[in-house]
Amino acid sequence: MKQSKIEWTDATWNPSTGCNKITSGCKFCYAEVMAKRLKAMGAPGYENGFDFTLMPDRLDAPIKIKRPTKFFVNSMSDLFHERMPFEFLDQVFDTIKKTPHHQYQILTKRENILADYFSTRAVPKNVWLGVTVEHAATKKRIDVLRTIDAEIRFLSVEPLISDVGKLNLEDIHWVIVGGESGHKARPMKAEWAIDIQRQCDEQNVAFFFKQWGTWGADGVKRSKKANGRILLGQEWNEEPEYDIDLLK
Repeated sequence: MKQSKIEWTDATWNPSTGCNKITSGCKFCYAEVMAKRLKAMGAPGYENGFDFTLMPDRLDAPIKIKRPTKFFVNSMSDLFHERMPFEFLDQVFDTIKKTPHHQYQILTKRENILADYFSTRAVPKNVWLGVTVEHAATKKRIDVLRTIDAEIRFLSVEPLISDVGKLNLEDIHWVIVGGESGHKARPMKAEWAIDIQRQCDEQNVAFFFKQWGTWGADGVKRSKKANGRILLGQEWNEEPEYDIDLLK
């Protein structure tokens, strides 16, 4: 459990670690690189590198934190991985229910498992559910997400590696957009991000521009910090509208 450098959250909580690649968006996975580095350093919890691993000793970590915190759940894995037992997921969500003063942002590329799990369970009110949409072929995830009764539904359009085209954002509350980072990163064209911002504006959906990544708006490769977060002359830090009291 630690504070996060991810711009749209406060901290990360990883009750499991490790994953495997299922789409082209996973090609240069940052979590895989980090997990291998942590294994080499002998960091606790990464003895298996990036192999999917349950971390039962981390289940009660949010309970120990009294300050209201926004947690990104499983920044180093996918909570709805094929090897994740539903019995363990029940324990994860039991912790979430016990901590209504926190908010939990859960992002997956495995929308069918997400839907299967919640077909017989209610989504806690302090949970934000999201799916990754990195290119047009993965837009089908949005249709699955909107069928699930969650207080906040969001999209992570990162890494944006091609034009996603027209988006149906009905019942979607938030869209995050970002370019890829890392020395092998694929460039994101400015017009792709601008078009998504326009569609969010037209459909009254909050828009958050996370980063350009390794490639800047000018098409030059440099550090992601140097490329910054400016799109259309400003930083976009919009968040979905919600009544915090309803999440408790």
